[in-house]
Amino acid sequence: MTVTEEEMHEVLGRSRTYTLMVLRAGPNIGDDQTPSIIWEHGRRNLEAMKAGQMPVICAVDDDTEMCGIGVFDLEPEQVRAWMEDDPGVRAGVFAYELHVTRSFPGSTLPA
Repeated sequence: MTVTEEEMHEVLGRSRTYTLMVLRAGPNIGDDQTPSIIWEHGRRNLEAMKAGQMPVICAVDDDTEMCGIGVFDLEPEQVRAWMEDDPGVRAGVFAYELHVTRSFPGSTLPA
């Protein structure tokens, strides 16, 4: 399928910024409290997804220190405040980093 120059300009003109959060293993991951902390972290993530604040949530299930990513429809400062209150971050189970990214409104994962 060929994409024309006009289509490229039109699609790129609709792009906007989002905040990408990369979640990594923290120093306390794997202790006895980890499963219950991750459960509450997940509940909080789903609440943010339902509210439209974090429309994309992905757990990373490989053998790296990366644990997940989230795409927020919030400014980086708002995401930083939200993440600092995350039970996994507070407990040292997770650490995170933020990046400003661009994407296209309406982008979705396949069902």
